[in-house]
Amino acid sequence: MGTDTLDDISPSHYKQGEIEVIDFILDQKMDYLTANVQKYIARWRFKDGINDLRKARWFLDKLIEQEVKNSKKHNKLRRISNG
Repeated sequence: MGTDTLDDISPSHYKQGEIEVIDFILDQKMDYLTANVQKYIARWRFKDGINDLRKARWFLDKLIEQEVKNSKKHNKLRRISNG
């Protein structure tokens, strides 16, 4: 313990572009499921390829499932208009 370097904690696949993924997630005040979708989408080309896309899809499916469950509970299903 205590021997982690900054690269171990914040590896390069999270540092593409001008902002780190964690900074974007915190700025947008994302919940756990949304943050994980964002994390895997942001890194898929630089780390685990298709496996990261599958992980993002898994978290997105969970998020959709949770939102549908919550909307039914509150009897107000959110819909996206088509135009």
